[in-house]
Amino acid sequence: MLPKRFRLLQNFYVATSLGLLVWMTFIDANDLPMQVRNWWKLRELDREITFYKDQIKTVQTERREVLGNDRLREKYAREKYLMKKPTEDVFVVVDEHNEPLEK
Repeated sequence: MLPKRFRLLQNFYVATSLGLLVWMTFIDANDLPMQVRNWWKLRELDREITFYKDQIKTVQTERREVLGNDRLREKYAREKYLMKKPTEDVFVVVDEHNEPLEK
């Protein structure tokens, strides 16, 4: 007589289910570890989507502010890209971390 746990494995449906479970968890191309990695990658990509959407909104608001007025366009170019006229000098004051004091 077989022990009780081996008698359960004699049932065709239980043995087939256990075999399928092992196959799907460890052997298949879309196994459980791959599914977890894909899930984490999806979460990371979703965070990147929200980050870039926020960046697009920021750039669009800056663009709306700057394109309307020549004076604002010049101010924006001087502050953001440190542009200058040919006859003037620009000095940028930085802190100990080499970051500009005014942003």
